[in-house]
Amino acid sequence: MADPTTATDRVPPPTAAPDAIVIGAGPGGLAAAAALRERGLRPLVVERAEHVGASWRGHYDRLHLHTTRRLSALPGLPIPRRFGRWVSRDDVVRYLEKYAEYHELEIATGIEVGRVERKGAGWELPATGGRVLSSAVVVVATGHNHSPYIPDWPGRNTFSGDLLHAARYRNAVPYNGRDVLVVGAGNTGAEIAVDLMEGGASRVRLAVRTPPHILRRSTLGWPAQASGIVCRRLPTRLVDRVAPYIERAGVPDLSAYGLPRPETGLYSRVLDGAIPVQDVGLIAAVRSRRVEPVAAVAEFDGDKVRLADGSEISPEAVIAATGYRRGLEPLVGHLGVLDGRGRPVVHGARTPASAPGLYFTGFTNPISGMFREMAIDARRIARAAARAR
Repeated sequence: MADPTTATDRVPPPTAAPDAIVIGAGPGGLAAAAALRERGLRPLVVERAEHVGASWRGHYDRLHLHTTRRLSALPGLPIPRRFGRWVSRDDVVRYLEKYAEYHELEIATGIEVGRVERKGAGWELPATGGRVLSSAVVVVATGHNHSPYIPDWPGRNTFSGDLLHAARYRNAVPYNGRDVLVVGAGNTGAEIAVDLMEGGASRVRLAVRTPPHILRRSTLGWPAQASGIVCRRLPTRLVDRVAPYIERAGVPDLSAYGLPRPETGLYSRVLDGAIPVQDVGLIAAVRSRRVEPVAAVAEFDGDKVRLADGSEISPEAVIAATGYRRGLEPLVGHLGVLDGRGRPVVHGARTPASAPGLYFTGFTNPISGMFREMAIDARRIARAAARAR
């Protein structure tokens, strides 16, 4: 892991009021700050953790970007070629540290903003330590994966084994020789299941509520991300019709192994927040029966887990790859800028009609790649904020 202590950490807030306040020093926040600075504004980035890229530092060891290095760079600084085509977690952290240093960003770590309040024509942000920050422009970039979520399964508290969210999973070492159930067949669940299988777990099962769309990460050198970029420009119904043919050409039918092809359209699922699983070993693991797909979890009962099909299993550990909540309600929920699912009603250059000067980035999970879309958002936010001065 990169040295977590960099020159960009622990920078105190400046005495003069900044032109913009960016909440969150992850890739979205850093990109927005760099783009604002390029437009002549003086942004201040505030981060509740002690270092930039905090969420990336906490991800599991084997994680790599599922998007290519060239299509994942943030504004103004390419990702080094030496990091390879699929950038590792540690190298993402190194890149974010270098990015903040390169753009000479003002970052105040260890400061959490509790609420965004309207104050005249601008904003006030009460923060830890009795601070009250103020600015005409606020960019909320606290991240898509803000608050780990575990469903309130019946009997969950009675489970006698280990139950943890995927956010706490690092590697397979603690699970060597153990029977493990991974709940959730998204990219995180699929990759953790493969990691456990390769790392020596005695048995690995993957609980699947809705069969995912699975794509090869790259086919003959063409990355799935590039197809995702094209798909964003096409009608949803057209992508849904064409996608099954592409999937059948590249991915074998796993129905006999307990993982049937999905019945819902690929791009319809994306718009609902479920991006396809990029294969990093799941297909081979399922076909070799070293990862066993099972029905969704229905309830817990002591040492047993009852599944939706009525069957019961007794894993020693359960890892819930069940997603995150954006956690925006305490921060901006009172402003009427969130939809019924807690998502910002706008993102990028658009601001809510009732909250001019308030921008959001990094709260979608696009098929074209999150880093790429945050880079686009950053430039658009900076352009809009500069025009509004």
